[in-house]
Amino acid sequence: MIRDVDVREISDGRFYRSSDLVRLDTGGCAGCSACCHGMQDRIILDPYDVFLLNAREGYSFEQLLAGPVGLRVADGLVLPHLKTDGPGNACRFLDESGRCSIHTARPGLCRLFPLGRYYEGEEFTYILQVGECDRTGAKVRISKWLGIPELARYEAYIRSWHAFIRKAARLADSSSEQMRSMICTRILKGLFACTWDLSESFYPQYEAAEAALRRELGIL
Repeated sequence: MIRDVDVREISDGRFYRSSDLVRLDTGGCAGCSACCHGMQDRIILDPYDVFLLNAREGYSFEQLLAGPVGLRVADGLVLPHLKTDGPGNACRFLDESGRCSIHTARPGLCRLFPLGRYYEGEEFTYILQVGECDRTGAKVRISKWLGIPELARYEAYIRSWHAFIRKAARLADSSSEQMRSMICTRILKGLFACTWDLSESFYPQYEAAEAALRRELGIL
């Protein structure tokens, strides 16, 4: 989700690449799960998040919408988000002991925390958010913290997805209400509710689906 804030107010003022070292809690999560409570609808999901939940946890998009995931307007479009309406305003994926039940398939925004992404045009760097989590451990490489296979390819996908939704949002904003509804529906159906081949890599499938949607909507 794009936040219109001064980056100096929420970060340590530095910009990082995935190969950089950052002082994070390398001992792992202490188990307080504070970051999994009270987030309202701010954990926006992207297509790769939904793909992982399907591939690793067996959740179809329809099953997600029937339970732990909702829809809301974000970045000018209707996009899915994690619901945090469990006990104590907790994420519905927390188990009884307060641990993440989908840890290996957790969304990209959850993997980032307490890091964030800072966009300039279609490129981004990582930032370290301040006042969010204890950072008493040794330094850890960002790529290791994220734990995402084929990280360079994932980052290229994130840049493409970010650019696409920005252009789609501008198109929706300049369109009639009926056209805006159609754009949002096509994005949800074409990039979230579509049938992925779980035996194949996500990235070429997404690239083909996004290219087809760009052509359909006239987004260059």
